Amino acid sequence: MLFRKTPIKDPRTNRLVIHIQPDEGISWRFAAKVPGSVMKLGLVNMDFDYARDFGTSHSTGYERLLYDCMLGDATLFQRADMVEAGWAAIEPVIDVWKALPARGFPNYPSGSWGPKEADELMARDGRAWRKIGEDEEDAKSSATATENLKSAGAMNK
Repeated sequence: MLFRKTPIKDPRTNRLVIHIQPDEGISWRFAAKVPGSVMKLGLVNMDFDYARDFGTSHSTGYERLLYDCMLGDATLFQRADMVEAGWAAIEPVIDVWKALPARGFPNYPSGSWGPKEADELMARDGRAWRKIGEDEEDAKSSATATENLKSAGAMNK
C-alpha cells in the first residue's frame, strides 16, 4: 500500500480483473474521492460483460475454427511443416525436463489454487491473490460506493 499512514479508514485495494471464458469481460474497481471538502473515498466499479453489454455471447474459438473451415479460410490453421518445426524445437526441452526433474520448483496439483510460494510472494508486500467467488464482497463494495456518492450529492437521478 502506497499511503500507509493516511487518515482514510478502510483503504480498499484497486482491482483490474480480466474475466475469461465462458463469461468474458473486464472489471475495474478503484477508490475515488467523494466530492466535497472532507477526505472520503468511495469505491467505483467499472464493469464490462460481453454477453450483457452486447446482448449475446460471441462464438467460442472452436466455433470460429469450424466456421472458417467450412468457408475454406485457412488463416487460423497451421501448416503441417510449421507444426513439425514447432515440435522439433520444443521436444528436446521436454526430454530434459523428463530426465532431470526440477529441484525446488514450486509445482502444484492440477485444480488447486497454486503453490504456497505464490501466496508467500504476494504476502511479502501485504497483498493477496483474489480468489474466484469473492464477488459477494465486490457487490457489497459497489453498493457502498453508490450510497457514498448519493449521500455526497454526486449522483443525480
